Amino acid sequence: CSKCQSVLANEQVHGGKCWRHPDNEVIIKPLEQWFLKTSEYAEELLQNIEKLDWPERIKSMQRNWIGKSEGAEIAFVINGEKWNVFTTRPDTLFGVTFLVISAQHPRLMELVTNEKKKEVMNFLKKIKSTKQKDLDILEKEGVFTGAYALHPLTKEKIPVWAGNFVLAEYGSGMVMGVPGHDQRDFDFAKKYNLKIREVIVAEDGKSKKLREAYEGAGNLINSNGFDGLFSEEAKEHIVIALHEKKLGRKTIQYKLRDWLISRQRYWGTPIPVVYCNDCGIAPVPEKDLPVVLPDKVVFGKGNPLETNKSFLIIDCPRCGKKARRESDTMDTFFDSSWYYLRYLDSKNKKAPFDSNKANYWMPVNQYIGGAEHAIMHLIYARFFTKVLRDLGLLNIDEPFLRLFNQGMLHKDSVVMSKSKGNVVLPEEISADYGIDTARLFLVSIASPDKDIEWSSEGIEGSWRFVNRLFDYISNVKIGKSTK
Repeated sequence: CSKCQSVLANEQVHGGKCWRHPDNEVIIKPLEQWFLKTSEYAEELLQNIEKLDWPERIKSMQRNWIGKSEGAEIAFVINGEKWNVFTTRPDTLFGVTFLVISAQHPRLMELVTNEKKKEVMNFLKKIKSTKQKDLDILEKEGVFTGAYALHPLTKEKIPVWAGNFVLAEYGSGMVMGVPGHDQRDFDFAKKYNLKIREVIVAEDGKSKKLREAYEGAGNLINSNGFDGLFSEEAKEHIVIALHEKKLGRKTIQYKLRDWLISRQRYWGTPIPVVYCNDCGIAPVPEKDLPVVLPDKVVFGKGNPLETNKSFLIIDCPRCGKKARRESDTMDTFFDSSWYYLRYLDSKNKKAPFDSNKANYWMPVNQYIGGAEHAIMHLIYARFFTKVLRDLGLLNIDEPFLRLFNQGMLHKDSVVMSKSKGNVVLPEEISADYGIDTARLFLVSIASPDKDIEWSSEGIEGSWRFVNRLFDYISNVKIGKSTK
């Protein structure tokens, strides 16, 4: 937001406008930011899931988030330059009739011709005003860039479109359009009157006549030199042919991306890095850690840390010349990814934790947490554990052997959360009814692993019961039994 001078989460963008400034359109702005290389551990994170005694739905969510795909990287030449496209179905290569590049791809405008620039810009503006979660359920739309790609084996000219359904960060940010054998591509081709070509038929040899996409396996047709091969066999042969021409290779892709930890805000751990004109990027020496947040900052003018010059401008730890401190702070998930290790040695002032203590107590035998942490905290904690192991600080592979998901408290069928503003505060209930009423209500409806719906009527009922019990006890006479 140009008024806030602040990065916004998707949830803070309403109709393309800043939630604080509803008259101000948000913009996409390239930033230099810090990442942790979680992608280096993608395969181990995936394989070790099988060792965990966790609810299957959580394990499934992690598998899908890591998103391993085996396929091929195929080079299409556009304007004399090779653009690599990842696909899990190289057997459908001869059915490609268009390519789709992500509308968020950083190099999109390099492909757009002058004649198509206005159309593309209007399309991008339309997408910008749509929330990401809504894009996932919207009709797939696109716009022709004006560019053409050369098919790697047939040299046919194939139109390149920009689309709202391709992720810029998955693969190369560009996908093959195979409408004959992908229903999403089929619908897209029908909408924009693009060619549809059948290149695979079921094993019975009967053509589907493409009233809809045929997404199954089968024998190849209309595939220069590869006709008659079964799908799986064809994949191997086509990739070999591409490899010989230096236009393709077998590869594995993961949806898991490197973890962006930079935040342009005050709260969070400072990133201990210094920028020097002579030395480049220099880490803060260990003797000068931790970097402590300054007290005097100004809020409401972009990144608060950039308003304190005495914090920002320091001497370079290498050459002693004036340098600039990194003003981004870390994502708060950074600290919550290893807190359990600090619990084991919380008063240690020389190290984050004593390895002997950690190796004695870890891993956690039983972890209790909400399912909402499935693909953030739990993946980050697993990643941290593996990195600390490789640094020689731990001798375990996984932090939490068993996982139990407690139920969540809902109000009007929506999970209570501060961000949604639908939290019922215990202090308010206590002031009106007494905290025992709240406890009785929750205990009476609680099942540890089930979600609970908050009920004002239930609170009233519990309050009446507590009052009846109090009235009864107040009238009980204390004395000796007559028997």
